[in-house]
Parts: sequence; structure tokens; C-alpha cells
Amino acid sequence: MSESRSEQVLRVDAYPTHEVGGYRVRAGKPFPFGANVVPGGVSFSVFSDQATSMSLVIYKRGEPEPMAELEFPEEFRTGSVFSMTVFGLDHENIEYGYRADGPYDPATGHRFDARQVLSDPYARLIAGRDVWGVEPDRSRGYQYRSRVCLQDFDWGDDTPLRIPAEDLVVYEAHVRGFTRHPSSQVTAPGTFAGLREKIPYLKELGVNCIELLPVFEFDESDNPRSNPETGEKLYDYWGYNTVSFFAPKAGYAATGRYGMQGDEFRTLIKDLHAAGIEVILDVVFNHTAEGNEQGPTISFKGLDNATYYMLTPEGYYFNFSGTGNTVNCNHPVVRNYVLDCLRHWVADYHIDGFRFDLAAILGRDLDGTPLPNPPLLEMLAFDPVLRHTKLIAEAWDAGGLYEVGNFPAYGRWAEWNGKYRDTVRRFLKGDPGVTGELATRIAGSPDLYSSRGTSASVNFLTAHDGFSLADLVSYNDKHNEANGEGNGDGANDNNSWNCGVEGPTDDPEVNALRLRQMKNALAILLTSQGIPMLLSGDEVARTQQGNNNTYCQDNELSWFDWDQVDENAELLRFTRQMIAFRGHHRELRSTSHPTGRLRDGLGLPDISWHGERAWQPDWSAESRLLAVARCGTGDQDVVYVAMNSHWEAHDLELPALPGGRSWHLFADTGAAAPHDIRTPGAEQELDNAGKYLIGPRSVVILVGRATGPEPGDD
Repeated sequence: MSESRSEQVLRVDAYPTHEVGGYRVRAGKPFPFGANVVPGGVSFSVFSDQATSMSLVIYKRGEPEPMAELEFPEEFRTGSVFSMTVFGLDHENIEYGYRADGPYDPATGHRFDARQVLSDPYARLIAGRDVWGVEPDRSRGYQYRSRVCLQDFDWGDDTPLRIPAEDLVVYEAHVRGFTRHPSSQVTAPGTFAGLREKIPYLKELGVNCIELLPVFEFDESDNPRSNPETGEKLYDYWGYNTVSFFAPKAGYAATGRYGMQGDEFRTLIKDLHAAGIEVILDVVFNHTAEGNEQGPTISFKGLDNATYYMLTPEGYYFNFSGTGNTVNCNHPVVRNYVLDCLRHWVADYHIDGFRFDLAAILGRDLDGTPLPNPPLLEMLAFDPVLRHTKLIAEAWDAGGLYEVGNFPAYGRWAEWNGKYRDTVRRFLKGDPGVTGELATRIAGSPDLYSSRGTSASVNFLTAHDGFSLADLVSYNDKHNEANGEGNGDGANDNNSWNCGVEGPTDDPEVNALRLRQMKNALAILLTSQGIPMLLSGDEVARTQQGNNNTYCQDNELSWFDWDQVDENAELLRFTRQMIAFRGHHRELRSTSHPTGRLRDGLGLPDISWHGERAWQPDWSAESRLLAVARCGTGDQDVVYVAMNSHWEAHDLELPALPGGRSWHLFADTGAAAPHDIRTPGAEQELDNAGKYLIGPRSVVILVGRATGPEPGDD
């Protein structure tokens, strides 16, 4: 007699073998970790090496007290992993956590406390901070509740864009700050959905990669300070204080209160990809929200403190992060955790890359010693799932380890180039003795990345941490009084210049100089070899009123004011044209460092340096003028960029061009708009091709090409 169809599909693992706490259960599978829906139930798997027992705590969604506590039978433990399948659960309407019992002996690193309900480190969703800024009830037990997440999003035909690194123009943005301002006029301000409505703006700007400040679940209310001037509550606004590494932040979703933050974020990513824009996440694996000995127990502390954190011989927390604790990244279990996390974001959210906060910590040994061959960094570089993702390191940490140019790259890692930032800032403000190093930085920093190519250098002048571009040219000193720390927080070495007046002014000459300095900065950045990164709002002169550490400011100091799109349309137009110009000229995006060798065809070197006289750069300490010419292969254009940080004008002798070519003017930041910049391919031919007068504190960009517009130009 043949089997019926229903009998054929029955599975052995769909049947319970035990009953615990009134629920039918069976031994789960140790992998994958976390809570995973299986036939008939949910499989729960959690690691703890030293726990003597483990219980699964189940809540009805939103209820303060648990509806069940199920202790894992000893036979459900495999090695150091507790796993159990629970049948009959309404997985969409439950929250869960764990109680781990074991030794409490901080001197040996153990902090088990069975009174605490702990979040699952692998939870794909977290409840408890569902709407941004809602003050939590701290008397309530178990604040950050793990939830079960289905992987049923329809990605359609979405595929990785795989934009070559050298072609990227990165735009660093804060999910909430980008659309929270009332002027954004989006349907759901401050959310993934709100950012989605601004994709046309990003596309028109010309950027092809958005780098988002942390989107992993964090607690914005976890800041005890208030603004001393106004009494306004301060927040953990930036989000560098991770509560859960696998879960998107519910407070960044219009649908967070319904537990739909995952799908809302996926929809944003899908639409960004459709617009040709990649997504890079800023990730924080160097520390967690649990802090030091006085900090809360949320997850890792209570599950296996000695595994997850770097501890001193006395059981205290090493603090290479500057925030209280340091994740023990090169412990084998933690290495796998980080890898699992990144795989999750790539596979389940189609993320294109990651920027690693204080990444030097990822190369430290269990006791904090820098490793010559860090296993975590090597694993990430060669992992098959991460094969085509961008990996970008902030190559320093708060413990003094500075590895810019020396970060263990394995042929895969790029770096935030802090030396580029500092050098170009110093040149812009007119410091002496900078011209030689400026040449090195705009050529892709070959002194740092000679074996890795120019795309190992992420060039930036501003980022979330520090002054905005408008403030860089408006303030000599930081003004962080609103942060409630007596102006003691934030960097002091800003290399900024206020152009003669500290802060806002009605002086038209000062304001004109500031606008010119912002254009100068953008022109240098977008013609430098390497990957350029812009800070959101710099294209419209967004100000933070001199605050260079707005980590706690959920207000207009941090938000993008969309009225400035019209008010500062001149700077926005300049930025758009500069981005377009970079895309128009492959010689600016070469992956190889220039050598000075002659190019075939034109008979010019791939790079040449000039001063007031052609072919005669001035490398003296008092020089504040430098010009560079780049020549591509074949029939590509020649691009000449002259940078003058001197307060006087200079006559430039231009290098002669071969082959019937002549110089055409693309940009002159010293000229009044709209003559400050033109459309790429439609530059104006110079009347006096051998000379050009560059104004004080100005940048001039010329294109050497055949006379007349390029084919296809109107």
C-alpha cells in the first residue's frame, strides 16, 4: 500500500519529545544561533561557556510579566550551546529572553545573575524602544526584548550593484537627522521611509553610495545629561552604543511600533539600489551599550562576560574604546559572532559594505596587544559571503593605536584617511610648509597605500565627528557648551579658520570668503585620487553652530535643514557639477598611483606638478600655491587643477598642450556665480591659452581637450 501525500511530508523533527513548563519541546539544532522558525515551532539556540543552567523566558508581546519560563534540559545542551525547539508558539506575538545561571565572580570575569532576563545576541528584532524619544518605564523588567523575525521579504530582481571602489562618491548621513527637520516635508520624518522619499535628491546630487551612521538597535534615551542652557534632554543621537547587532533600530522606522522595521529598511535599500546608490553601514564592534563595571547587564555580560569582553587580570574592563568596555574581537567565539552578523546584513538586507568604527581594536589580542596578523580582519577579508562588500576601517582607537596606512588590509580593506583630512585642512587655512604633503595626499597617498592602490584611501574633510564644512570655515574653536560637559568634549585640533570672524556675521566679504573656501574644499576633494566622502548637508552649508561633537543633539544642530537647498543653491550647484566632473574624467579615478611616466599618445606624464611657472612647482615652506596636471591614456582629456591658499593672486603660466588641444575653463572658485563652474564637457575655451590669473584663496580647474564641445554636447 503506497504512502499518502500527507505521510510523505511528515518530518521527524516536527514532533516533540519532551514537555517543559507545559510546552511541547524537543532538542533544537545548535546552529544557527538565535530564534528561527521551523516546522511547527521556533528553534532557540544560545551560547554560554560557563553557565550552569539556562532558561528560555517567553512573554506575550508587550506584557510586563513572562507567560512561561522553560529550563533547557541538560540533554539539550551540546558543548557550550543550549538549543531547544518549542512547538505551538505564535511567533509573531511573543517576545523572549534568557536567564543564565552560573558563577558570579567578577575577579575571574564571571557575572552571571539568574535574576536578569537577557536579550538574545542573535535577535533579529528588538522591542522596547519602538518609537524614537519615548521615555521608557525603567521600573519595568527586561527593557530590550528579543523578537522572532521571518525572512519573507520580496527582493524582486534586486542584485548587488558592485560599483568599483574608485568610482564611488560616498555621502555620510544620519537616518533620523536627514529628514527630521520640519522643512523635509516627508510623510514620516526621521525614518527609513522618510529617507526613501529623498532618494531623488541624492540621485540629482550625483552620489552613488550612502554611508549610514549606526542603524543597529541602540537606546537613544541612554544619556543622563541635559543641556545646561535650556534644560533640554540630551540623547544618544549618533547611536554608537549598540544594544543588539542583528536588529535594525525600531525608532528609525515609521512601522517600528508594529515590528516592521526590518521590511521598512529593506524597502529603502531596494529603492536605493534601483537608483544606482549603494549602502554602507557604520558598524560598532569595538564596544557595546553595557559599559563598564557600573553599566547595565543587557546581554553579553550575563551570558558569558569573560568571552565577550577584554578583561584585566583583576576582572575589570579594558577601555580601548573610550566608552567603558572593549569587545574581545579576536576570541574565536566572538570572531564568529562578528562574521555571522555581517553575513546577516549582506544576505538578509543586501548591504554593500561596512565602515568599522575604531577598527584598530579589531586587531588587538585578548589582552589588548596589537596583533601582526589579526585573525578577525583576515576572516572578514576572505569570507565568501562578504566577497564583494566594501570594507572600510577607521584605523585608530581610543587607546592610542593609530594605523592609518598600516592597517592589516589583506588586499581588501580601505581606510578613512585622517592624514588627508588634516593636510588639506591645513592647506586651506594657509598654513606654511604643507604644499609637499598636499601633493602626496591628492595623488592618493602613495606613501601610505603604495601596494594597495588609490582606492584604499577614503578621502574626507568632514564627517559626523567634528565640524561641518560650513563650521570649518566659520569657527576657530569648538563651541560644545550645549553638550553639558563644560566644552571639554570633542577634538581640539580642528585645523579650522573662521575667515576673520568667529561664528555668524553680516560682513559680506567674510561670507563671500567662507563660500569660496567651501568651494575650494569641495574642488580639491573631488579631484583627488582615492574615494571621496562628503558629509550630509555640506553641499548646502549646514551648520552645527560650532559644535564639533553633536553626538547628543537631536535638534536643529544635527538635522538637515531643507530650506538651505534653496538658500544655498549656489554651493549645491557647485557640488553637483564637481561630482559630475569627477565622473566625467577617469584620470581622476585611476586605481594606480601616478608615477610621472609619459602616457602613450599625448606625450605627457600621467601627473605633473606646476607653480607660477609651468613645470616648476615651489616646494618651499612658504609656498601656498600648487598646480597639478593629470593625463589619461589614449584620447582622454588633460585635467589641470591649480590650488592657491595664498591671500594674494598669482599669474599662472600654463603648460603647453600637444595635438591641437587647448585649455578650457571648468571652474574658478574666485569667479562670481554662475561663472564659478560649468557643465562638464561644455567648458569655455581660454582666450589666452598660455596664462591664467588665479585669485586669492581660489581653486581653478582647466580641461585640455580639442577645441569645441565634446561629441554629444549641445
